[in-house]
Amino acid sequence: MVKLKQIKVMSLNFGPQHPAAHGVLRLIIELSGERVLFCDPHIGLLHRGTEKFIEIKPFIHSLPYFDRLDYVSMMSQEHAYSVVIEKLFWANIPERAKYIRMLFLEITRILNHIMSVTTHALDVGALTPFLWGFEEREKLMGFYEKVSGARMHASYIRPGGVQQDIPLGLLNNIFCFVSSFESRLYEIQSLLTNNRIWKQRLFNVGIISEELASSYGYSGVLLRSTGVKWDIRKAIPYENYALLNFEVPFSMNGDSFDRYLLRIEELFQSNLMMLNIINKIPLGPVKTSNYHIIPPSKIEVKSTIQGLIFHFMFFCNKLPLKKGEAYVGIEAPKGEFGVFLISDGSVIPYRCKIRAPGYFHLQSINYLSKGLFLADVVTIIGSIDIVFGEIDR
Repeated sequence: MVKLKQIKVMSLNFGPQHPAAHGVLRLIIELSGERVLFCDPHIGLLHRGTEKFIEIKPFIHSLPYFDRLDYVSMMSQEHAYSVVIEKLFWANIPERAKYIRMLFLEITRILNHIMSVTTHALDVGALTPFLWGFEEREKLMGFYEKVSGARMHASYIRPGGVQQDIPLGLLNNIFCFVSSFESRLYEIQSLLTNNRIWKQRLFNVGIISEELASSYGYSGVLLRSTGVKWDIRKAIPYENYALLNFEVPFSMNGDSFDRYLLRIEELFQSNLMMLNIINKIPLGPVKTSNYHIIPPSKIEVKSTIQGLIFHFMFFCNKLPLKKGEAYVGIEAPKGEFGVFLISDGSVIPYRCKIRAPGYFHLQSINYLSKGLFLADVVTIIGSIDIVFGEIDR
């Protein structure tokens, strides 16, 4: 009679510098053979205390921190911070600035989803989509550079509008990109969507239900993959999203393959929205006339010597501002990215709290991976699309 050996439970460190970790993620995984019994995410390896830094600087000085949170969705986070300041201080934004913001928010969504889908494919073993996708990303990074001078950390969306108007000819360049991008997406789809290996690695892997998604605080693509048709751009429109015609894709299975399909469909929708915005964008100013971004009940000045003095006093912390608190959540590429600010009347925020979608998504990794194979953990990390700048802020 052959005596069977018992498989010993083994603890394995995944990361913190693992090529499939999408950041400095450390997972302590308990394995029985190749099966995952328990997966414990450890963060704290990148922590920079961003919120506390924001609480010791004037409002406007903290804007560049937001580029460096999710460093694949730069302008989306600048936008959330700018909008919460505008809400706190009652600033009115010119129409042209709203359309420019929406244009670059959708460019940022495409940048994020191309990175997410192609690096996920790279994790699973497909190299070609990564090369094709990054060729398109280079064009979009060029648009970032043309408006701000920087390819990544743009600091372009500012409280009160945008830093400067878009240069002459840029809309034509973006139109040329939009015209050709759809065919590029079909090419990437042709490599992945019906690929036998890709479907076997993603289908029915990392399934989550609608109830659990809500309890974990899911948002964005991960929430919509469970059947919840929730998109802040539709549900609580900001800027001029209510004037745009677009669909909110959703699915029912809640697995990694559905999350891939939704990101692909969102790429198509963002491409169409960019074309819509180019056709609708009006002429006019790109910054608010209220240069000091305070309630209009106070002195309403434009580019006068009085306005210059007011502006100087504002930045020297010599002028009391409106006291209060405000929260703004936007539909960032990864989900609901929110900023909560409290003003005590000075030019420095009394309190800042950042709601990063990736932080909520990562906490469910134990549930998603339990009972699956070790190789499936790599697939799940890619499908939840995490970037550690926003998680471990």
